[in-house]
Amino acid sequence: MKIRIKGNSLRLRLTQSEVEEFASNGRVSDSIHFGENQLIYTLQSEDRGDVVASFNGEFITVAIPRKEGEQWASTEQVGISEEQTLKNNESLSILVEKDFQCLIPRNEDESDLFQNPKA
Repeated sequence: MKIRIKGNSLRLRLTQSEVEEFASNGRVSDSIHFGENQLIYTLQSEDRGDVVASFNGEFITVAIPRKEGEQWASTEQVGISEEQTLKNNESLSILVEKDFQCLIPRNEDESDLFQNPKA
């Protein structure tokens, strides 16, 4: 699972096997290690009505409504997006999407990525 953070936007991109894991378990996680510390990021489905992200200093969790997650994982739907309202009239843009193969060949293993619809 790839994570991209830029300003007040958070994007998760999942491979085919990660989407399958999410569909089976309702949850998928990955992490990055910084020596003795690590950042763990998780996508999980919950019985809720909106998409929300939270951060507790060690874990980033993106929670999506269970039915919306099931539909996304089992169809051709590419992504789920939401604007989360924060304090001080700010918002966090959240995007969860399937990761596609690039149109221009790169020196990376893309065998677990979704076929690009523009290919």
